[in-house]
Amino acid sequence: MREILHVQAGQCGNQIGGKFWEVMCDEHGIDATGSYVGNSHLQLERVNVYYNEASGGRYVPRAVLMDLEPGTMDSLRTGPYGKLFRPDNFVFGQNGAGNNWAKGHYTEGAELIDSVLDVVRREAENCDCLQGFQICHSLGGGTGSGMGTLLISKIREEYPDRMMLTFSVFPSPKVSDTVVEPYNATLSVHQLVENADECMVLDNEALYDICFRTLKLTNPSFGDLNHLISTTMSGVTCCLRFPGQLNSDLRKLAVNLIPFPRLHFFMQMWDAKNMMCAADPRHGRYLTASAMFRGKMSTKEVDEQMINVQNKNSSYFVEWIPNNVKSSVCDIPPTGLSMSSTFMGNSTSIQEMFRRVSEQFTVMFRRKAFLHWYTGEGMDEMEFTEAESNMNDLVSEYQQYQDAAAAEEEDYDEEVVEN
Repeated sequence: MREILHVQAGQCGNQIGGKFWEVMCDEHGIDATGSYVGNSHLQLERVNVYYNEASGGRYVPRAVLMDLEPGTMDSLRTGPYGKLFRPDNFVFGQNGAGNNWAKGHYTEGAELIDSVLDVVRREAENCDCLQGFQICHSLGGGTGSGMGTLLISKIREEYPDRMMLTFSVFPSPKVSDTVVEPYNATLSVHQLVENADECMVLDNEALYDICFRTLKLTNPSFGDLNHLISTTMSGVTCCLRFPGQLNSDLRKLAVNLIPFPRLHFFMQMWDAKNMMCAADPRHGRYLTASAMFRGKMSTKEVDEQMINVQNKNSSYFVEWIPNNVKSSVCDIPPTGLSMSSTFMGNSTSIQEMFRRVSEQFTVMFRRKAFLHWYTGEGMDEMEFTEAESNMNDLVSEYQQYQDAAAAEEEDYDEEVVEN
């Protein structure tokens, strides 16, 4: 069985990571002490992807928990699932990163990173055949963004041939913690473009809208947002955890979804109202997409429905990648439901979200506002300029493939008219 090593970094990463493991345990029939209490052999068939088997038949998450302050991890440890994790896998500092990317990446984080890498190494060495890493973090703060991306680049150095999947929560002015979020996010994207293989983009703004519009919650809490994230993470990883045909590992997922190496940022769900990232797919086009259905249903029906969707909305898919929507069915539905579907799309419209961050970044950076907090930790202004232009390049790359599609259509229409 090919294993995945899970890392959660910073306050947000640890909170969504904690939720993720609750859902995992629930779906695989594992209780808060790590004992199996489920009722289907399928729950254990690929349990090793995310769990180690300890003595006495206990299942222990293959998870590394890190933070630059003890708070969030203490509350995980004392929470209902605190006894589940391996105690040695909690790695934390005392000073915090104070929402400062430079502290997470260069100073405080750099001091703690070796002890985190020791734990990562130990877990990786215990694997029979590691397929890759998944990292939960947010990009707006200091630890998840600064130290999270530092860890990604260190893992990349040491395990260049393994997959790196991130669940990255992008900041949004609607659910904003700090004024320097655009700086932290831009510096992080600069790293993610180069060092991650696949990024599942989760966006507080979109999550907030789903809670508000679709679920009719008048006052959504972070708990509600995190619950949505954990459902998405469960759906996205379902094909890795249960027997199935498509995208059954991180590499197959990447091969099916990433036409160009830099464009590896994915959105979830078809409908603009259900997108986990605040970008409207109708403003762009899908390069590729993958739909994962769960529950008892006929594959023939699924395939027909998917072809229907593509034919009805053909203008939203690029023509130069035929059959660019993959679909698969996993027999086991989420707990409490008879069926569900999770969709991942690589759409050019995601540039809207990068644009949003970039505009906020530029407004502050032009005046060099708050910059002294970063240069004081030894950063150079050049790094900001580079990160800014890297993100703008990313936006224009998405735009280029969006336009390529439109231009082709015009040529085609002209040909049809001539003929």
